[in-house]
Amino acid sequence: MQISHCNFPEGVMYDLDNFVWIKTDEEDRSLITLGVTPILISLAGKLTRIKLRDIGTTIEKNKSVGSIESIRYFGMVRCPVKGEITAVNDALNDSPKIANDFPYTDGWFVKVRIPDSNMNIDSGLKSSGLKFIEECNVEIEKIIEKLHVRCFSAFPDYEMFEIGVECAATLTKLDELINKIDTGDVVHVVSDDTSADLEMIRWSEEGGQGLLEFRKEGNLFHFIVKKLK
Repeated sequence: MQISHCNFPEGVMYDLDNFVWIKTDEEDRSLITLGVTPILISLAGKLTRIKLRDIGTTIEKNKSVGSIESIRYFGMVRCPVKGEITAVNDALNDSPKIANDFPYTDGWFVKVRIPDSNMNIDSGLKSSGLKFIEECNVEIEKIIEKLHVRCFSAFPDYEMFEIGVECAATLTKLDELINKIDTGDVVHVVSDDTSADLEMIRWSEEGGQGLLEFRKEGNLFHFIVKKLK
């Protein structure tokens, strides 16, 4: 399900307090995978460091399984249930932005085994406040609006806020940035120039760079540009 351009897959349970998701293993229901939602990712920005706790660590309910950092943010990633960490995603050590780009797949954080009990696993998870998207989509929409969360088709590596700047000057600055960054990097450009949409389309077509998305919010245009060459 997509809410305000943010993706929230079905079949995943969401913790609305800690902005994490969990998914139970199909074959072993006591084993869960945990990651972060687009809400936390948007608040944090481009992640520069992820530090996860060791395999074998026992985690109490709502305690940290690790930390995330960006230029503007530092915070804990908390597990909504008690359990033992059985696996960690080591790829996040070298490439933390994987969690920005693929939060529900390659960007998972840890796997946790829930203590054996006679209780039904799903009932136990629900009693911890976890909900499927069908049960909490209205709440999530309100959270996104309250926190001014913004999601795009690709998470930006760089941002340009060009308010009160003519589009020609913005495109010159964008060209300079494109020449410096790596192929595949993504730039979020914000402009209030009334001709920005037409000029950005022309720039993309003539320069052979990717214009992945653009939309207008109020008097502002938001563009997601990907360097292709």
